[in-house]
Amino acid sequence: MKTYTNFIIIICIAVLLLSGMDGCQNEEDPVAFVKASPADGSTIQTDTEIIVTFDGTPTGLNVKGGKFSLTGVNATITGPFTEGTLTLALTWADSATVLTYTVAAPEPEKPDIPPAPEDMVLIPAGEFQIGSNDAEARNNEQPVRTVYVDAFYMDETEVTNVQFKEFLLENPSWQKGRIEARFHDGDYLKHWNGNNYPNGKGNHPVRYVSWYAAMAYSEWTGKRLPTEAEWERAARGGLAGKKYPNGNMITPRDANYDKNVGDTTPVGRYPANGYGLYDMVGNVWEWCLDEYDEDFYFTFPRNGVARNPLSGANSIEWIMDNFTNVNRSSAHVYRGGSWYQGEPYARVAYRNASSPTNTGFRVGIGFRCVKDVTR
Repeated sequence: MKTYTNFIIIICIAVLLLSGMDGCQNEEDPVAFVKASPADGSTIQTDTEIIVTFDGTPTGLNVKGGKFSLTGVNATITGPFTEGTLTLALTWADSATVLTYTVAAPEPEKPDIPPAPEDMVLIPAGEFQIGSNDAEARNNEQPVRTVYVDAFYMDETEVTNVQFKEFLLENPSWQKGRIEARFHDGDYLKHWNGNNYPNGKGNHPVRYVSWYAAMAYSEWTGKRLPTEAEWERAARGGLAGKKYPNGNMITPRDANYDKNVGDTTPVGRYPANGYGLYDMVGNVWEWCLDEYDEDFYFTFPRNGVARNPLSGANSIEWIMDNFTNVNRSSAHVYRGGSWYQGEPYARVAYRNASSPTNTGFRVGIGFRCVKDVTR
């Protein structure tokens, strides 16, 4: 009987022990944070979704710093978030954690711009500082102001003798000997023999061209001359505050200037600037569309932005439609220096001007064309 009693006691103790173990096994482990995607410390956009994963379903989850939804073991945190530092404080019944992100500005949508036409490059829309505060700066280069220009295409090189001859053969009224006297100064295509350019210089820039003739050529090609602001933006090649197209120094390896060669050189011989344009300074001066205004930059906003400025007319379209009627006494801008002039004239901010009949005296004026971007 005693043995039976002891057996019963042992069975009861075992049952109690087993019950206790089951009770322990039924207690839930605390829910812990596993990971976040994107990872803590990442840079995200204002509309990024952040997925936080736990090793179980968190009870009483709260997120300070963003809206959230909970599905099983995953919490999805959404914005929109404010640019700058984002701190997310997560608390739940078992624990807490803090996540920190850097919220970047939204990436701007890239405009749908067609590829540049053959032998042209795209100059992107944007702002730049026009003018100069250098010690060499002239009064007409000041004050420095902020200018915005729309995107446009520009010829990679200056217009060559070969290209200009094609124009002359199709437009006899602009040939040497036939051009109206009111459109030039007597030195038009000075070095040409009739419709023939100098031997061996087909790929050299055409020079001794008046503004009127440059306008006629650009219209024939379906292009136009650049505004002064467009020209300077293009010449700077994306650099800010530099003297020359490729920096603050210029050498005979960079451009044809200061009589280092003694004449023009074939277009494209020297390194291109940051936009892929050749000979933006040196070789030949380049006509611009604008009428010259010595104080033009004073008309730009001091604390704002001048958008697509143009001097001498209300619109580009008006100039293109009426260029043959432009008064020959109204000086027009040309830029970039030439093979003849020295360093100060090769600065991207240097401004020069003359009558639209001028063809360039001793050195000759040339040009290159631009084309509006159409979407």
